Amino acid sequence: ASGHDFYAAPAVSPDGSRLAWLSWDHPEMPWDATECWVAALRPDGSATDAQLVAGRDGESVQQPRWSPDGVLHWISDRTGWWNLYRQAEGSGTPAGHEAEGSGTPAGHEAEGSGTPAAPGVPLCPLEAEFGVPSWVFGLHTYDFLADGTVVATWHGPDGGGIGVVAGGGVLPFATPYRGFEYLAGDGDAVAAVASSPTEPPAVVRLTPDGTTRVVRRTRDAGVAPGSVSVAEHIRFPTAGGEEAWAWFYRPANADFEGPAGERPPLVVKTHGGPTSAADPSFDLGIQYWTSRGFAVADVDYRGSTGYGRAYRNRLRDSWGVCDVEDVVAVTRWLAGRGEVDADRCVIRGGSAGGYTTLAALAFTDAFAAGASYYGVADLGALARDTHKFESHYTDRLVGPWPEAEATYRARSALFNLEGFDRPLILLQGLEDRVVPPAQSEAIFEAVRGKGVPVAYLPFPGEQHGFRRADTIVAATRAELSFYGLVLGFTPDGAVELAVENAGALPRR
Repeated sequence: ASGHDFYAAPAVSPDGSRLAWLSWDHPEMPWDATECWVAALRPDGSATDAQLVAGRDGESVQQPRWSPDGVLHWISDRTGWWNLYRQAEGSGTPAGHEAEGSGTPAGHEAEGSGTPAAPGVPLCPLEAEFGVPSWVFGLHTYDFLADGTVVATWHGPDGGGIGVVAGGGVLPFATPYRGFEYLAGDGDAVAAVASSPTEPPAVVRLTPDGTTRVVRRTRDAGVAPGSVSVAEHIRFPTAGGEEAWAWFYRPANADFEGPAGERPPLVVKTHGGPTSAADPSFDLGIQYWTSRGFAVADVDYRGSTGYGRAYRNRLRDSWGVCDVEDVVAVTRWLAGRGEVDADRCVIRGGSAGGYTTLAALAFTDAFAAGASYYGVADLGALARDTHKFESHYTDRLVGPWPEAEATYRARSALFNLEGFDRPLILLQGLEDRVVPPAQSEAIFEAVRGKGVPVAYLPFPGEQHGFRRADTIVAATRAELSFYGLVLGFTPDGAVELAVENAGALPRR
């Protein structure tokens, strides 16, 4: 099969007679619109008589998988939520796998029908997500036990878990874990990478009767229970009378207490993607801040996943608007509740989160400082110079390029420095091909030229997302030290930083 821009998730039926896969085309991303196809496999390995199973009307289909008895299943958001479906009986299973020849002319899939088969049968219609954005290959959020029982993980505004899908509902497992990835059926059990609010991820084996066996732990948390901050899921009002979500962590350290009568500073964390979501599972990166006296708001701004398609699509044509409004709104809402000090709020984020960080500093006065990890300063440069998978991503988030060039400039911090007067630290991998170093270098020079305090830390050998332990340690210590310079404290283990325009730092 050929002719589409992207192919993914090939799945062969248990008897080897059929092949299912996904395909999609620019400018769609896999969470916008995909098609699920099935073709017959001939004895020579070629495919023929392909039929469209789901996805013709702009729905996002993912994870085609076959049950042990050969029934195709998939996840679709046709109702507005990524729910589970199975193929209806007698709904056009491809035939002809005994024929000779390849039957796969380019651009015509496998010489079959583009007319969708009968609609799938919903297994568990809920206002919850059984799927996740398909950023990488091989993600499985459901699988089968040996007897065909479907085990799935789900999440949504009201929580989530893992359980058996049956009778139009889901029967949750009794387990201390809350987050699950890479599900794999294992006879009468399912294996997964599981996480909880208080422990690092582990490979676990779960059975429907509630038995959870840890196969291998990632690491020991190394944090005393009294020093672990557990997230609270908060919903807060934002611009236009709408609502948004975040995970809120209060400071926690068993050995220290904040000064009496003083509210904690706040770190606002903006996730990447931007079509992604914050994760309330145990994260040493977040515990680093909460154990040092900061509160943290990990924001699921409008456009994030886990809240249905309508919420996910809210960022269409609105990147740099809704996300910025939401990080400001959560800051002011928490300050209004007396949870944090409104004058000591900082914002940080990587990649798309770095873009929101830079935009928030350029267009608002809500934050005392910001930290951008390989963030986007010039949206037009991102549209012109990125990899194929995301090369039309901004068409949906900002507008078609180059027709909407004026909008790209209007939402880019690099071209809107009039109100950019808050200190900034930039951290960048020099081998980054998704957001090249030129982005951080350009905003560094622009902010420095304006007289704003700014530091730039390039890391040789690092790509998009830091992976080396020494890099992560150095970057985190530098970021904390920078906040100390801005907010007027000296952290334990502070490092020296080369800050341009340091004389303009606040005097406290």
